Amino acid sequence: MFDCVGIGLNAVDFICLLSKYPEIDSKTESTDFSTQGGGPVPTALVTLARLGAKTSYIGIVGQDENGKFLLDQFKKEGVDVSGVIIDKNCPTNQAFIWVDKESGKKTVVLHNSTSNVPLLPDEISETHLRKTRFLHLDGRDAEATLKAIRLAKRNGADIVLDAGSVRSNTEELLMQVDYPIVSEHFCQTYLETTEAEKGLEKLYTYGVKAAIITCGVKGSYGIDDTGVYYQPAYEVEVLDTTGAGDVYHGAFIYGLIKKWDLPRMMKFSAAAAALKCKKLGGRSGIPRLDEINLFLEEKENVK
Repeated sequence: MFDCVGIGLNAVDFICLLSKYPEIDSKTESTDFSTQGGGPVPTALVTLARLGAKTSYIGIVGQDENGKFLLDQFKKEGVDVSGVIIDKNCPTNQAFIWVDKESGKKTVVLHNSTSNVPLLPDEISETHLRKTRFLHLDGRDAEATLKAIRLAKRNGADIVLDAGSVRSNTEELLMQVDYPIVSEHFCQTYLETTEAEKGLEKLYTYGVKAAIITCGVKGSYGIDDTGVYYQPAYEVEVLDTTGAGDVYHGAFIYGLIKKWDLPRMMKFSAAAAALKCKKLGGRSGIPRLDEINLFLEEKENVK
């Protein structure tokens, strides 16, 4: 039995830390460099695995060194890869990330090799979706995603959606997911409001169990049948924000697994995301359960 199965874009992240962000037609040197596994859903699954949950990934990698690297990273973290499709005709996705050392903010350029080789409905393993409590999605590969939702719901799983950007199937997805976790950008572009509480109200009309809007350093906002909640972002010494939202999603699903109330899930997720930001890349800084608990305990003692 899996706690969570994830379906979404997978990529190798090549991350450069820059002392000064370059201007166009200029040269600069990086002060640090790291190669890590990336992708929103995969990073959320690794977060869950580090917290002690049983996870599995379904998606495509190429039959190349980068694909082997991603599979090795999953296996090292304890993420099941029996549902991965290895495509010998398609290179593995790559993401090139520049991180501004002063602010910790990043610019991401994705070379999406699998955009022309989508995950197909027939490649979705019903075996995996028959034995999972949660299905985590990023909304890509529309037909395969919708099939996965049908199979997961048929077997009693709840659906979590990472909605960072608007896609062609966004409306259909929102009508079927249980827990949409959306970005501030999504709130502004799709929900057409700059006010988080109004955005939450719109999300709640889709019949979801709970909804979250993440707003980076401004914190996160949530809604369920008990009310609307706000969780400030925790202050830490930020090195790199890459993957912070993905870690938030993974930590939030961990809270769902544990059946915590919404405020507790939001606090735990905010702590996990903050701790991640202290290290370079989306994976290296993912905290373990004892680190998050200690961090929260220290924050409570400061008050």
